[in-house]
Amino acid sequence: MQPETSAVSQQTAATGTRLVALMVVLVLFSPLAIDIYLPALPAMAETFAVDTARVQDTVTWFMFSLGLGQLLAGPLADRLGRRPIALGGVTIYALSAAMAYWAQTLDLLLVARLLQGFGACATSVAAFAAVRDSFGPERSGRMISYLNGAICFIPALAPILGSWLTHEFGWRSNFSFMAGFALVAGSFIALCFKETRPADTNTDGAMISLDRYMSVLREPAFLFHATLCMLSMAVILAYVTSAPVWLMMELGQDMGQFTLWFGVNAALNILACMIAPKYMDKFGTRKTLSAGLILLVISGAAMLAFSSISQAWAFMGPIFMCSFGFAFVLGSSAGKALAPFGDRAGTAAALLGLFQMSGAGIMVSLTQRLDLTPPMLLTFQMWLLIPGLLILWSKLGHRWHGAVPAH
Repeated sequence: MQPETSAVSQQTAATGTRLVALMVVLVLFSPLAIDIYLPALPAMAETFAVDTARVQDTVTWFMFSLGLGQLLAGPLADRLGRRPIALGGVTIYALSAAMAYWAQTLDLLLVARLLQGFGACATSVAAFAAVRDSFGPERSGRMISYLNGAICFIPALAPILGSWLTHEFGWRSNFSFMAGFALVAGSFIALCFKETRPADTNTDGAMISLDRYMSVLREPAFLFHATLCMLSMAVILAYVTSAPVWLMMELGQDMGQFTLWFGVNAALNILACMIAPKYMDKFGTRKTLSAGLILLVISGAAMLAFSSISQAWAFMGPIFMCSFGFAFVLGSSAGKALAPFGDRAGTAAALLGLFQMSGAGIMVSLTQRLDLTPPMLLTFQMWLLIPGLLILWSKLGHRWHGAVPAH
């Protein structure tokens, strides 16, 4: 009996490892679609003969649909299953990447990116749902950390590949690579990914319930923390879209130098994401959130102080500090936003994703039209968090960030 038990446990472990590997592939679609072509933004602006803010919209439009799609992808994954949603997302992603490759106008490219965001959203939702299905509430947290680790590594590696592709084959090759990745990854998913949706999943009633969403939006603690997540994500998105323009077009950095700066910051981001949970365990979420907000405000002040210095370090130094602030704010705010909703965690998570991705995308797209230089734009975005810090320190903040009873 013992050898049989051992063989079964080994088979189960192998199955779990294979599933995690497949889910890592699924979550790579989103960061790959953002980071790989960042070094190509100046070349794209030149091709379409437009202002760089218009080309930066290819990132913000993608982020908008990535967040908005969660309101539909989550319920669809419950209704139809994880596997169909994953395969459907991969298909949309591949077709929209091909559409972006062939786009002869910026408007058509923007439409392609909007569609690609919906596809990437579906793959991500399917991945996280499948992990929760397969590993339960205890082990799934550890497995999800592996997925998040994979997401964090892409910003360090993808721009290196994107720089080489753009230099050797032109900026459109980034989108043909995305389409090719989708075809290969989709084949593996089709062959190896078995349905994980629990048999007792409730699929009765309306797929999207407005009352269910409104019950979450009426909770002040959710609105406060979701807004902080949105504002901190807007800082990172403003950096991601502005850095290629500022470093390469204004400061004269070549693709290799830009990729190095971007990669160093991505590595610091990974380090910050590892430190934030330990800091929370030791000091609590309130002090972690406060420290993160203070770091972002100080980063804004440093960005303003160095704004007249036309050197890459003067721009990236405050960004390095900001990466730690972002990790601290996001880590402590996201959990608190979802805390009151034990019975509506999926709905609350979808709305949080909408705030974080779509809200940040809209904010950055609008503020990029204020005709500010990237250092001033980032200072503005970072200082938008000052009211959040003041509220956190107030009696209202103590109530909103206190112990929240589960509904």
